[in-house]
Formats: sequence, C-alpha cells, structure tokens
Amino acid sequence: MFLDIETTGLSHYYDEITTVGWSIDGRAETFIKGGDPRHLLRDAGHAKVLVTFNGIRFDARFLRQEFPEIALPSVHIDLMYLCRRLGLKGGQKSIETELGLNFRQELEDVDGFAAVLLWHRYLRGDVEALSRLIRYNRADIAAMGAIFDKAMTGFSVEADLFSNPVRFVDWSAPLGWNVPPSGLQPAPSHLLHAPHFDELFASTSAKQARIVGIDLTGSEKRPTGWCLLDGSVAQTRSISSDEDIIAATLDANPDLVSIDSPLCLPAGRITVEDTDPGRDLFGIMRQSERELKRRGINVYPCLLPSMQKLTARGMRLAAIFRQKGVPVIESYPGAAQDIMRIPRKGAGVEWLHLGLRDFGISGNFQTEKVTHDELDAITSALVGTFHLAGLSEALGTEAEAPLVIPKLDALPGPFVVGVSGPIAAGKTTFAEALAAKGFAYTRFSLAIDDLLTRDGLELNRANRQALGTEINVTGRQRWLAEQTIKRVAGCSRVVVDGLRFPEDHAFLVETFGNRFVHVYVDAEEHIRRLRYLKRTADSGFDQAIASVVERRVTELIPLAHQHFLNHADFSAVQVRVDELFGDIRGEGICQYPS
Repeated sequence: MFLDIETTGLSHYYDEITTVGWSIDGRAETFIKGGDPRHLLRDAGHAKVLVTFNGIRFDARFLRQEFPEIALPSVHIDLMYLCRRLGLKGGQKSIETELGLNFRQELEDVDGFAAVLLWHRYLRGDVEALSRLIRYNRADIAAMGAIFDKAMTGFSVEADLFSNPVRFVDWSAPLGWNVPPSGLQPAPSHLLHAPHFDELFASTSAKQARIVGIDLTGSEKRPTGWCLLDGSVAQTRSISSDEDIIAATLDANPDLVSIDSPLCLPAGRITVEDTDPGRDLFGIMRQSERELKRRGINVYPCLLPSMQKLTARGMRLAAIFRQKGVPVIESYPGAAQDIMRIPRKGAGVEWLHLGLRDFGISGNFQTEKVTHDELDAITSALVGTFHLAGLSEALGTEAEAPLVIPKLDALPGPFVVGVSGPIAAGKTTFAEALAAKGFAYTRFSLAIDDLLTRDGLELNRANRQALGTEINVTGRQRWLAEQTIKRVAGCSRVVVDGLRFPEDHAFLVETFGNRFVHVYVDAEEHIRRLRYLKRTADSGFDQAIASVVERRVTELIPLAHQHFLNHADFSAVQVRVDELFGDIRGEGICQYPS
C-alpha cells in the first residue's frame, strides 16, 4: 500500500487531514474529508506493507489521530530514510528531480503549501481545486514507486530477492492513477461551518472589549502592524517608533494589549545577549516554545540571534504598558487562524482578508490597502478576545510568563474579585463580606507579611508600606501578585484584597480574563479619617495616606470595572456584595459597558 496524505498544515495538534491517497491491488484511491473512510480502513487493514515518504513521523501520526480505529501494517517502509542511505537528501520533490523522475505534468507549480490553499479554495466552492489537489496527491504516490525502484537498483539487490522481477512503480501508479474520481461534489455543509465572532463571544463581555493587537517587528526602522479591535470592528495602521506605538496604544484606552512577540526570557537568563552568563546553562528557548515544537509548530527560539532585538523590544513595551495598568499578553495568532479556517501566514493578503471577513470582523482593511502586518495585528488582537472570553490556554511555567493560545474547549477558570481603594474606605469590609459568601480570601499584605516574618521584622503598617514600596520600585510587583494568588490556587471563587498598584490590575486581567472583576471602594476623606481614628485610636492618618503606596492607589480608579462609594453603614456594603455575588453566580457580569 503506497500512501500519502494532505493536511491543512504541519501541526498534528492544530491541523487536520484533508485528503488521503493510496494505491493498492492495481487501484488508485482517494478519501476526501467529510466522506466515508470505510474503504481506506479496509485497504489499510488488508495491506501487508505500508510505503510512504516521511510517513513514520508525519502521515502515520495524522492517520492514527484522525482514525483511531485504523489498523496500519506492522511493516512500514519510509522511503525518506531509504534514500538517505543512498545519499539522497531533501524532500521528495527534490529527490525526484535528482533522479530524473517526472510525474507532475501540469502540476509543477503545486507544492505542500499550495495544496493547503487548494483545499481552502475547495471549501469555498471551487470543485476544480479539489480535482487538482487529488492529482497532486496521486502524483506524490506514483513517484514513490519509481523512487523505490531507483533505491533498489542503487543497493544492487540480489536478483533472487523476489521470485519474479518487480517494478514498484507499476504498483504505485496503476492504470488511471492520474484521473481523479468522477462526480466530485462541492464541500458538504458540515465542512463549511467555521466559528463566527458573534457565535463565540455573544454571551461574554469580551464581545465589547477594546483590544490592541501589535504584530511587532524587531526594529523601529521597520513598521509594526497595529490594530485597535473595538468589539468586532478593527482599525489598523503601521507604526514605526516605540514612542508612537505607546502613544497610540494608550490613547486607545484598551482593556488588553496582545503582542505577537516574545515577552519574557527563558528561566535563568537575565539578558537577551549571547554574553549572558546563563547562556550555556539555560539556553535560548522557553518551555512555551518547546511545547509548540512538540505540537508540530515551527517556532523560533526567543533568543536566537535574529530574535534577540524583537524579544528585548517586546519586553520593554510590555513593561511600560503594565506599569500604567494596561494588561498585556503574549499572543500566538497562528492558532486563531486555524480556528477561523484561515491559511497560516504566507498564504497571502487575500486569504487573511477573506478569513477575517468571514469570521465577522469589519474595519478599514475592507476598503483601504493595508499591509500584511496590519492584518496579522488584527489576528493578534483576536487572541486577546479569546483570552478575555476564557477560550484560551496559557503555555508557560512559574518562572516564565505565559504565551497565550486560543482554545475553544478551555475549561472556565475561577471568578476573581479584586478590591482596591484608599485607607479606611472599607475595602477589607467589602472583601470579607464576599469571603462570608464562600469566596477564598487573599490579600497582598499576606505575602508581604511572609517576607517580614522571614526577616524578623514586626508586622505593622509602617513595615508593610516600606516593603511594599521597595517591591514595587525594584520591579517585583508581578512576583508579589503571583505569590498572593498562589495562596488560593484551586479555588473556584476568590476575592483579592488590597490592590495597590496599576500592575496588580494588569496581572489579574492577564491571568483571569473577563472572570476578573475589579471593584474600587472609596469614601470621602473626612469619613475615612473618622474610621481610621476609631479603628486605630491614633492620629497617624495623614502620615499613612502620604506613603508612596497610598499615593498611587488613585491610579486604580480609571482601571476598575466597578466603583462603590462607601458612605453608609455595613448594610450598604452587604447590598452591594449581594448584587455582585448574584451577578457572579449567574455569570452576568459586564465589565466593558457600552
């Protein structure tokens, strides 16, 4: 059985089989996705030997994944390895050329990538594209027999190996091999269905989110693709300088920024340069990139020499945005393109246009000439929409910030309420009222207390504020947020008390998407002064609000999803908590009001 498959791409994790061709018993056969695979399963089960080119690593894995019940022959001859023993290297087509074989009349312009596009053209009504795809697939199979014959000759196989002379090309290219099946029909309806923006996000507040997508380049000399995705409406532009990227992004007032660029270093590395003392020990690749490799995605290591400037630039921009409270994720747009049934980058601008439009995205790209990078920025922004909607997967480790992948079957994460506000506004009262309803309670000061206890320092407000300030100014605020959340890992409902800096808001949105709600609790100063005096019986209110930590609390006001002016007694707090609890229980929270 000579066999070859065509797929939507190279990743066994994200891509799928489109056609399977095989030759056996003097017949050339084809299975088309959406059809009945019984004849494929029957012939595979009857075959004694399977012959492929690169099939051990590629075809067999896809076949077992797509058809778990398939019984492939136990003997598998992979011609790629056979050719290597003869010094013939490279892909099948280059070996055919070297051996002087030609089974591809009128198909010279078709390669594996073009085959992907032929499938997408078929899905959009072009039956002739399917016919051409089948002929291309069968040409691959026919040539395998001729390659096998050449290999056997090259090995000078003894004549008595076979009882009769064998020409494997007669097996791989039987009579009529290059004639596609008759009666090819348009793609069945179930193959045509692809997820739509409204369908995926209709029940989530992410549908209304404002997301900036950035397809970053490694240098300010090359324009970067930039997009503001407001709901399903995209406005794109090309921007060169960091200063202009920052200004445009902050002016857009986004709920999230999604950057197609590495945003962290491999654990143990401290710089992007090859002179880093940890270069030899920790390498140039992160675990997220290793995972993508395992999934069959060709991804560049973030500290490959050609990637170092891009990684440094992405990390620098992300840090600036997060310091201002703007959440930032590292995105992988390729997976989103798979979900939207768009061929991967390189297919051409027209395919991105078509795929984005079919997915339900509108904007200036429909009427204006925009760059490929701008269209990629739209896709990057869409990864942000998936993430806020909880339809994403985070690839990373505790020591490496995650790379975000769209994932339609992602399990919902916990609901998290973050409470911020000035001293004596009642934020802890609010948080404890939620804790009384079953929310797991954590607060930033607990992680700080752990550090103070370790160092033998008294647990008082002055020490907490001093250490909190030190952690923030030394760039460890994200670490503090991680330690705070670790205390309630595995809980389905969480309340986080005491957000103090914009970075806290950014981290929690990045981590929990639209299942995080930020409530800012406030009260007029004279009320807070009286509460403070009643609670502490001292006159240190002015000193407390003058600390660096407290002075920056007001920066959280424009970032909060909800505001609560707490001038009344506890009953008013309880009413507001009941309302919020009811919204969370019914999953009816709206964070992005229209």
